[in-house]
Amino acid sequence: MSEQRAAADSGQGGGQGGGGESVTTVVVAGLCNLGIALAKAVAGAVSGSSAMLSEAAHSFADTVTEVLLFLSLKLSARPADGKHPLGYGRERYLWALLASFATFVGGAVFSVHDGIHTLRHGEELGSPTLSYLILAVAFVLESVSLARTVRQLRGETRRLRVGGYRYLRHTSDTAVKAVFLEDSAALVGLLLAFGGLLGAQLTGDALWDGLASVLIGALLAWVAYVLARDNASLLIGRSLPERDERTITEALTAQPRVVRVLDLVTSVHGPDDVLVAAKVDFADLATAAEVEAACDQAERAVRRAVPAVTRVYLDPTPPRP
Repeated sequence: MSEQRAAADSGQGGGQGGGGESVTTVVVAGLCNLGIALAKAVAGAVSGSSAMLSEAAHSFADTVTEVLLFLSLKLSARPADGKHPLGYGRERYLWALLASFATFVGGAVFSVHDGIHTLRHGEELGSPTLSYLILAVAFVLESVSLARTVRQLRGETRRLRVGGYRYLRHTSDTAVKAVFLEDSAALVGLLLAFGGLLGAQLTGDALWDGLASVLIGALLAWVAYVLARDNASLLIGRSLPERDERTITEALTAQPRVVRVLDLVTSVHGPDDVLVAAKVDFADLATAAEVEAACDQAERAVRRAVPAVTRVYLDPTPPRP
């Protein structure tokens, strides 16, 4: 049961207090990206490097992404009201989906276009000294942002006793996943930009710089696709993984007056907001009071088994003939 419970928690990836940590992670990443973007833009204009301008577009896109992620975390935390009785949890996925579009349009499209233009028409390269300096500073700042994200990821994986890959694959906290992927892509992009600058400087051929720009664009397109796919799935309405649903079913059937679970539906609304609805066959001789008590006890058992569950709706239903 402990393995199943850890898997259930990893499917949510929120954890207690994870929302505040996610906000801090996003703010740190956003501030780093804004400073890096301005520095890269200056270096790209001075050196004439297509790869540096692509990296500037990359960092500006990341900054916009962090702003949208910050909005997603704040707006989705609003409490339920009359018009939205289940709360605003899924609003985080709407803004996060828009953030993935910003990464694609603002970073990937610009980088690929600028790289292809350089490959076709060439470019006049100025002194790369400033670009090298800014690339080095940017690498340090991006590493700081990534280190903050990795600390949060390690804390969650230790608490949930799951591997990092499984956590990133199944977590519904897409804000942390976005920052991790974008910071990782940023470090790879900086290495590509460095390689493009160095290749162009050593050979005198702008081909290397243009190729680096295209590769940076392709990397950003992949990140945008992964994030858009995950957020779209959660926005449409994703259920818990099968293993987690089995854990819930076992928690329900373990109750004294529950005969079996006839139907089970789970719906993820946020990292710490999961709805569970089930048709349950209770013992025929149970009184109404006993069924009510059994429902209350079953709800507590489900929440213990999967702490991310916030709502449990049980429908006493006779079995089909």
